Parts: sequence; C-alpha cells; structure tokens
Amino acid sequence: MTAGAETVRLTVGQAVVRFLASQWTERDGQRQKLFAGCLGIFGHGNVAGVGQALLQNELAEQKERLPYVLARNEQAMVHTAVAYARQKDRLQTWACTASVGPGSTNMLTGAALATVNRLPVLLLPSGTFATRVSGPVLQELEVPHAADVTVNDAFRPLSRFFDRVNRPEQLPSALLGAMRVLTDPVETGAATIALPQDVQAEALDWPVDLFAPRVWRVARPVPEAVDVADAAALIRSAQRPLVVAGGGVHYSGAEEALRAFCEATGIPVGETQAGKGALPHGHPQAMGAVGSTGTTAANALARKADVVIGIGTRYSDFTTASRTAFQDPGVRFVNINIARFDAGKHAGLPLVTDAREALTALTAALRGYAVDPAYRDRQARLFRDWDARVEAAYHPPAEVTDALADGVLTQGTVLGCINELSDPRDVVVCAAGSMPGDLHKLWRVRHRKAYHVEYGYSCMGYEIPGGIGVRLADPDRDVFVLVGDGSYLMMPTELVTAVQERVKVIVVLVQNHGFHSIGSLSESVGSQRFGTRYRFRNDTTGRLDGGKLPIDLAANARSLGATVIEVRSRGELEQAIKDAKAAPADGGPVVIHVETDPTVDAPDSESWWDVPVSQVSDLDTTQRAHATYVEHKATQRALLAPTGRTKR
Repeated sequence: MTAGAETVRLTVGQAVVRFLASQWTERDGQRQKLFAGCLGIFGHGNVAGVGQALLQNELAEQKERLPYVLARNEQAMVHTAVAYARQKDRLQTWACTASVGPGSTNMLTGAALATVNRLPVLLLPSGTFATRVSGPVLQELEVPHAADVTVNDAFRPLSRFFDRVNRPEQLPSALLGAMRVLTDPVETGAATIALPQDVQAEALDWPVDLFAPRVWRVARPVPEAVDVADAAALIRSAQRPLVVAGGGVHYSGAEEALRAFCEATGIPVGETQAGKGALPHGHPQAMGAVGSTGTTAANALARKADVVIGIGTRYSDFTTASRTAFQDPGVRFVNINIARFDAGKHAGLPLVTDAREALTALTAALRGYAVDPAYRDRQARLFRDWDARVEAAYHPPAEVTDALADGVLTQGTVLGCINELSDPRDVVVCAAGSMPGDLHKLWRVRHRKAYHVEYGYSCMGYEIPGGIGVRLADPDRDVFVLVGDGSYLMMPTELVTAVQERVKVIVVLVQNHGFHSIGSLSESVGSQRFGTRYRFRNDTTGRLDGGKLPIDLAANARSLGATVIEVRSRGELEQAIKDAKAAPADGGPVVIHVETDPTVDAPDSESWWDVPVSQVSDLDTTQRAHATYVEHKATQRALLAPTGRTKR
C-alpha cells in the first residue's frame, strides 16, 4: 500500500463489505447504489470472514450499509440477484457469498445463467486455505498434477471476470476489476472473486481512499454518422422490413424511441423473450413474439422480410427458428447492438451503439420514408387473426373444456385468467417448461417491465427466487410467479426466504404430473413422451407407466410457510387471483395450486426448432419424426447476404 497514506485496519472480509457498500452507478444523471445487499449462506468457509464482516456492518453506526439476506439454496440466491438486476435494467444487483466446496459450486448454474443473459451479479465463493497448512481440509478437491487448482476454477469459463485473492494486497485490483465488468453493458455477466477462507480473516492496513464512494457511469455510446446513413439507405430499399426487438431495448430504456420509429415508418415489430413488451399489446406495429414460440403474425412477416432490423438481440435459435424464420432469398440485416459481437451476426450491417441513441438517429435519417399502406394493412390483418387464437386459448370452447377431467383446466385458461385479472404493471415471472413458450405467444404485455421470462438459460428452479428478486427490486408491483410442478420440485425452498423477508409473491403452481414441454417435445421427435410423466413403476411392464404419484404440492408449499389456495375451476381460480392480490403487501408468499391437462397445447406458431431426431430406429414414431425433421432441415439458411454498404 502507498506509504504515508491514511489507512484503516480491516480484515479482507471487512474490506470487501465496506467497499461494496460504497459503489454507485449513474446513467442519464441518475445515481443508484450498485449493490442492494448481499445474499448468502454461511459455512466454515465464510462464517468468520465475509459473514463476520456483514454482522459488523449491520451493527455499526456507519452510513454505508450492505444488508444481508439468508437464502436457502446457493443457486437460488444467484437467481434472485440476477432477476433483481434485470428488473433494474442492469444498474443494480446483489453480491452472493457461499462457503467452501459444495456451497460455492452450487452457484455455478447461477453464474452461467447470469453470463448467458448478460446480467450483472457478483459472486464471492469461499475457498480452501491459501496457505495450505491444514490441507487437505474438509471439502477440498485434490488434483495430483496441479496443487493450485480448486473447485472454484470451475467458475472461470462461466464468469466474465474471475480472480482469486491469495494475498490481501491483491484485493483492490480484484474488486476494481469486478466493478468494471459489472457496470459495462457489453462485458457484464457473472463477476467472481474467489476468497480463500484464511485470507478472508487476515487483516491489513488499507488506504481509506479504497472505501470512498465511487460512481461508475454507464454510458450511452452514440452511433457513427456513416453507419446511420448506411443503415437508413438499406432500410429505405426495403419493401417488407421487420424489427426484431431484443432485451437491449429494455436495458437501454428505448421503448419510447422504438414506438416513435415504428409509428413514423410503419415497420412492424416481432419480439424475443427478453424483448417482449418493447411495444405494448395493441400497438398497430406490435406483432408479438417471433420465432419458434412466436405468433403466426410475426412469423408470417419474418418469412417474407427483406430487411431485418435487430435491436439488442443476440439472435438465439428460438428467435431465428433455428435459422428457418427468414426465407427471403436476399434478406439482409441491420443489427443495432451495444456489443460488437452480436452486431456482426448474420453478416449484418452493424450499428455498435446504444439502442435508444440508434433509434433516435435512424428516425431522423428516415424522415419521409414509410412502408406501403398495403403492408400496414397486412400487419393489422395478420395480428387480428392471431389475437382471435389467443382469445380462444384464454376462453377455450366447450368441446375442449368438456373433454377435461373434473377439476382440471387448460394452461391457456390459467394464463388468460391471470393476464385479464392482473394490473397492467404487475409482473409475470417464468423460466422453464411449457409456460415460457405459451407466455411468449399468448401474454398481452401492457407495461415495459411487466414481463420477466428467463429464457437465455431456461433454468428450472429460477421462478420462485427470480420472483423474489423482482419483488425486491419493484415492491410496488404484484409479482405473479408461474411455475410447473417439474420446475417447482427443483427449488421450492426459497418460499422460506420469501416468508422470512415477508416478500409477497403470488406463485401460480401448475400441477400436470410431469414435464409438459419435454413431454410434447418427446412426442414430436418420436419418443412417445418417454420418461416425462410422474408415475409409479408398473409391476407388470417394469416401466414408469403406472399410476400417478400421490404428490401433494399444495401441502408442501403450506409446510414451507406459504398461504395456499387450491382451485378446481375457472371461477375458483379467478377468485383466488383476486384474493391473492388483496393480500397484505408484507404478508409473504401466496401459492395458488391448479391442475392442468398437458395434452392441450397453445396455438401453433407455424415455426420450428432444431432438435435432432434419431436417423435410424425400430419405432415407426421415430421414423416419421425423422422424415419431418429432414424436411425442416432443408429450409435452414446460412444468412450471409451482403449488406450493401453505401459506396463513398
């Protein structure tokens, strides 16, 4: 440390906590604390280090606080932090600390999810002794050929930043490096600082400047004028342009700029999972979801689009329907993205810039340009047809409902009831199973932050901890967590955290006795829903095709401290939603338990997703599925058409 500088003596754990409590972000002149707090579970790796420091911070009279929340599952607490960061447009997040070995490696799935979704979260996994004096210690991985390897090295490929602090002097550079990544909209994701348990408890005289309030400005890069001109020229040449709106629209706060752009030009908008709600339901240019789980309206326009304007999207396989969505032979791409990596996809013309700034510049550059009125008419007609299908899914006809077992609803009915009875600002949270696809198609979004579906990693178990994160970030909104029985069984324990913190989340627990989405997918690839139902093993056949398992998920949720409402009809579901919304804001979680029929699907997207099918099989179902697969594969496109930059 610098000689003569004013210092304060703290342990490494205490220094970490004090530093994190003094970090701020700023965008457009608005400042906010970077870290809302620290989520954690203590064990022998961090109880005497970071844990002691958090206690000292809680008891101290100092101004800068770092509140602590006890979680029940290390993976889940990362999900809570990530959901919080997404709801805060990546300007705020949480730190997460866990103990040595399994406690820390339980965070690996959360790290991958954060990095895949480009969402900031700080991970502080504990480690075995840096000095190795007691090794091998409890839960230590011994690698004969490399004595410096620990289980925390598994975080390296999953993190956008990784460092291990083996000496206290290394801490400042590690902390500053992590902050750089967490506040960079291009580089952000999981930032991991591994802290050996002995180092956490070591003391050093730190420069007080390390703990001074530090503001990290989140900039809005402006587009190059020449790139705007090239993009405008390409769009002007289009007869059937289409916008693909991704999550970058929301993170930039570019919704109003997109609205102005579309209203001026008449260009329709298809939305990715992360971009859903970029335009509100009912806007003339809002065609809804695009791709494998898209609307027939957006997908029909995508098939014939000659110029695709991607805004803040990474073009996942669901968005491009595994590169079958865009079928015009000469289709070209304009890619607006703050990350050059994504802006260059599909040989697109890149605008490496903030989404709001790009849309404002393009709207000005395209003054006087608009699509043909017939194209607007086609948009309106296509979406009317789709919206009628949504209405039929929300209110299924008698021939559907009469065929259902007693007390069982369709999933479309469940989504429709929630959508129609929730407030426009209420948030729906989901992540895995069949509901994300159905929500992408069917949910009518009425506010920019009212749709929160994690589909970059599509992680089972995200829903409840994610809902807690959203509610903590936005306590003035009701949060509806939609979770199927399969995903619920992965991680129900964060209901206890919601009870502990009096966090009101309304969990709609859909029981369909198995894996709905994978069951349907299994059937489509000729595997007959094998291994996807919750059944007893059949004594006669030896297979898992016996009677239903007597799983009482309502009783399980009740045992964890949640208020539980069980429903068996549409009327009961509607009343349950009203009762849950009327429940006290600090009353903790409310769980609505409902059974659905997994064989009643949402309206078809008239699209495709590439899941390989066995090339040879004794099963006729697999043989037929492979023939269909070959037909779809023939429609995949390389998407390499030149953009035709303006010659100068």
